[in-house]
Amino acid sequence: MLGSMPRVYLYILPCASQQVSTMGDRGTSNRSEMTDFILAGFRVRPELHILLFLLFLFVYAMILIGNVGMMAIIMTDPRLNTPMYFFLGNLSFIDLFYSSVIAPKAMINFWSESKSISFAGCVTQLFLFALFIVTEGFLLAAMAYDRFVAICNPLLYSVQMSARLCTQLVAGSYFCGCISSVIQTSMTFTLSFCASRAVDHFYCDTRPLQRLSCSDLFIHRMISFSLSCIIILPTIIVIIVSYMYIVSTVLKIRCTEGRKKAFSTCSSHLGVVSVLYGAVFFMYLTPDRFPELSKVASLCYSLVTPMLNPLIYSLRNKDVQEALKKLLEKKNTIL
Repeated sequence: MLGSMPRVYLYILPCASQQVSTMGDRGTSNRSEMTDFILAGFRVRPELHILLFLLFLFVYAMILIGNVGMMAIIMTDPRLNTPMYFFLGNLSFIDLFYSSVIAPKAMINFWSESKSISFAGCVTQLFLFALFIVTEGFLLAAMAYDRFVAICNPLLYSVQMSARLCTQLVAGSYFCGCISSVIQTSMTFTLSFCASRAVDHFYCDTRPLQRLSCSDLFIHRMISFSLSCIIILPTIIVIIVSYMYIVSTVLKIRCTEGRKKAFSTCSSHLGVVSVLYGAVFFMYLTPDRFPELSKVASLCYSLVTPMLNPLIYSLRNKDVQEALKKLLEKKNTIL
């Protein structure tokens, strides 16, 4: 009877080791299986949440009024049926939608105790935001090219900037944004998240999500850096080269009034480019040890820029001002 005892242990030990192995596998698989995330938001006292909510509400209301109004003016006034305003209408559409991806959820979280966002919701938010922000970068480059043709080759403007080319430039901007967004989103959410569910941001973004990962990020960061270079460098080069030719052409104009008119058509676009790219560079050059500065920069290009764009174009554009007056007069006549 004693001799049979070791056999019992021989049968038990493999079973025990198999159970431990199974539990370990489950633990490993559970590291990356997240059902939701927590958006930590801004590190402020709870009393300030009401103030932040009101600030976000005001900014988002201005975004809705400004961009919807701009699209309505462009679509209803036949005089604005030009390539420049075709691009501007698409810019307003993009600003409206990528701010809508972020602002409503951020405002809800100011009142929510859990501040959670589902895994699918986080994926969708990152995908849509990356899609629209990259599309806007390419669209601004197309707008710079449009100004280059209008000022440097005015006699050929209507021929070169045909409706077909304008549509292709806008469609190409969306295509580049979609490809970039698919790559960025798929890379981010194939990481293993094992540190925490708390995203130190007010929306799902790549860098805060990377901080939650226990995967090796070297290859991921190299691909992200390469992708950023492929997106940012060509658009900036097109904008800079276009404005170099524009400045050179404008300086050759002898009439002072002609110079002012030429520069006025470009100043609005330059203002939008400066605000957007300035905020983007500031965010990506901010070290990870200063997450609050990164949030402020993100706030600038995700909400402040879409709010300012309609104001910049309407305040410095006589055509838009006249179209707005005409629209308001027509509305008063109907009432």
